[in-house]
Formats: sequence, structure tokens, C-alpha cells
Amino acid sequence: MLTDITLGQYYPGDSFLHKLDPRTKIVATLIFICSIFLASTYVAYGVLFLSVLLAVGLSRLPAKLVARSVKPLWVIVVLTFVIHAFSTPGAALFEWKFISITDAGVQQGVLMSLRLVFLIVVSSLLTYTTSPIVLTDGIESLLNPLRRFGVPAHELAMMMTIALRFIPTLLEETDRIMKAQVARGADFSSGHLLKRAKNLLPLLVPLFISAFRRADELAVAMEARCYRGGENRTRLHQLAYAPRDGVALGGVLALTLALAWMRWSGL
Repeated sequence: MLTDITLGQYYPGDSFLHKLDPRTKIVATLIFICSIFLASTYVAYGVLFLSVLLAVGLSRLPAKLVARSVKPLWVIVVLTFVIHAFSTPGAALFEWKFISITDAGVQQGVLMSLRLVFLIVVSSLLTYTTSPIVLTDGIESLLNPLRRFGVPAHELAMMMTIALRFIPTLLEETDRIMKAQVARGADFSSGHLLKRAKNLLPLLVPLFISAFRRADELAVAMEARCYRGGENRTRLHQLAYAPRDGVALGGVLALTLALAWMRWSGL
């Protein structure tokens, strides 16, 4: 189901992660994503797994909600495992004609699949625990130093957040259109891959019309409220760092240094 895609959704709460400054969460997420690529052994991946479990626990999000973030991309995760299992050289575990599964391929496939799962879960935690408005303020604050080079920080932050916010809305609209067309006899599930792609063409026209209509309505609403960008614009809630932000960022940096040490020492 398209509605299972949870990217861009916000889950209200009062957890440790919810209370963190959005700038801290954005920077910590980027650092953690980079640290994932430092892991190369099962021990390092075990440390990453425990770190992700700790982050999920600190977010106080329902386990089913976190699992839903991975569900829409399970095909990509499985495909990653299969590609590595069949293409990585090593001792053969299974052979049939030109097909060969190696032990090194299975190991590499498991590690790469786990890497994808960690990346998806951590990215979802950012949007689950940060409202779109607060996320906009955090992105804009991080981009503000680039304004001296002519970078429109506020406009970029607003566009990124609007795009992120409208992902769930467009997915719901797509699911609604598909159900309406299935009720009229459309078939999106049978046939070969090319036929399925061809059957999706009638879905794109109403979806694009709906997206353009929503964009026009949003632009009119912003103009009606005299929105003029970030110049001289005040905010109800000012961003401020707290001691917990230092603890969170310090923990992520310590994890990254530990993974780097484990990679270079061969652990």
C-alpha cells in the first residue's frame, strides 16, 4: 500500500528526541548516516544496531510505526541482498548451471541490507519527531551562513519542507485515485512489468492535475496572508540549544569515532 510510506509524517510526542533542537537532529542524522558507511564487520553492525535501538527507545515511538517505515522499501532491501549474494566472488554455497551463491555474497548481502534498514529507520526518526514548521526553521538556520554567498536560505528551506510535507498527501491522493479506477475496472496488479507500467499511465494525469491544483491553492493562501519570504520575519518559538542537544550530538560523534577506530583496527 502506498499509504504505508511514512516519510514526511510527524508523530507528536514528548520524548527525548522530540525535545531536541531541530538543528541538532538534522546534523546528528547526517553524521549517523555517514557513520553507517564506516561499519564493515558484524561487530560494527552490532554496535550500529544497538545505537538504532537506543534512538528508537528514546523517541518513544510505537514499534509498529517504526517498522512501517521499512515496509514500503522491503523489495529494495531484498534485491540488494540478492544482487550481492549472486555477484560477490567466494566459496560456492549453491550452484545450478550459471547461478552461484557464495558465502562472501551472503555475508555482504546481509551487511548491505542492514545498512539500508538503518538508513531508512534513522531518516524516518527525524521526520517522526520533528514537525514540518520546526524542521523548516532548523534547515533555514543551518543554511543561513550561506546567505552571504547569495544562497536563498529561507526559500530553499521552505521548498524542501513543503516537498517533504506533501509526500504523505500525494501518496494518499494516489491511493484514492487507484481505488477509484479499480472500482471502474482498472487493473494495476496483473500482467508483466511493462504492462503494469503502461496501466499506470492513466493514473499520472489526475495525479499531476491534483498536485498542480494543491500547489496553486497553497500559493494563493500564502499570498492572501501577505507572505513575503524570510526578510524581517519573526517566529513564535525561537530555536535555542539545551544541554540535551550537546549530549545527543556528543553521543553520535562518539559512535562515529568508535566505528572509525573499529574499521581501521580491523574489529
